[in-house]
Amino acid sequence: MSVVSTPADPRQNYLLAALPLGEYQRLAPLLQPVELKLGDTLAESGEKMKYGYFLTDAIVSLLCVIDDGDSAEIAVVGAEGVVGISLFMGGESTTSRAIVQSAGNAYRLKGTELKTEFHRAGALQDILLRYTQALIAQMAQAAVCIRHHSVDLQLCRWLLLIHDRLQDKELVMTQALIANMLGVRRESVTTAAHKLQSAGLISYHRGHIIILDRPGLEARVCECYQTVTKEYDRLLGYRTFPPAREIGARG
Repeated sequence: MSVVSTPADPRQNYLLAALPLGEYQRLAPLLQPVELKLGDTLAESGEKMKYGYFLTDAIVSLLCVIDDGDSAEIAVVGAEGVVGISLFMGGESTTSRAIVQSAGNAYRLKGTELKTEFHRAGALQDILLRYTQALIAQMAQAAVCIRHHSVDLQLCRWLLLIHDRLQDKELVMTQALIANMLGVRRESVTTAAHKLQSAGLISYHRGHIIILDRPGLEARVCECYQTVTKEYDRLLGYRTFPPAREIGARG
């Protein structure tokens, strides 16, 4: 992780873009632009967080890790959200690990400053609380999906959630990493990916996944994906996440 010398507009983050101008202008000088590299750890289970991260074009996975080192993804965060809800919800630490899944940029805010702004009880507090409720819905639905649905349906859900947050159609991710995210065996991911490729929905070669037929994926995916996107729409006013250039053009 490194400080960015030529940062992007903070309002590429949907939560910051949604703030009234006056509240955003008060918050903006406190935001520090950082570059997030693939594999960076933003939060570790049980450790106190120092910063909250408002993502602009990076993607972060929230993972539950058990004692033997195995893990499973419980949520994914992109430009629609923030990493570090424990800072303003209380406790300042979390049971999940936050790992950068797709490199990009973010704006970090010191934990003490995030709490201060949150307790002003203004627009930021309202937005953060609604985002937290949407994130909890994503976590709950992931647990249901892992328990009740096949690996190929889980892979469809995961691909759509990632595609919503990507600025292009290609995802660079090995089968081993996908298996780690889903908490399943690599062989299961291989079989599921072959099914989707045979159906003409994706192209997968040497860790590069291209979405060929998004409507086809949406038609195939289990109800878990729609449940989550409807909740984001209800709470935050968007179903899928606008490209950064659209968000940054606001206000």
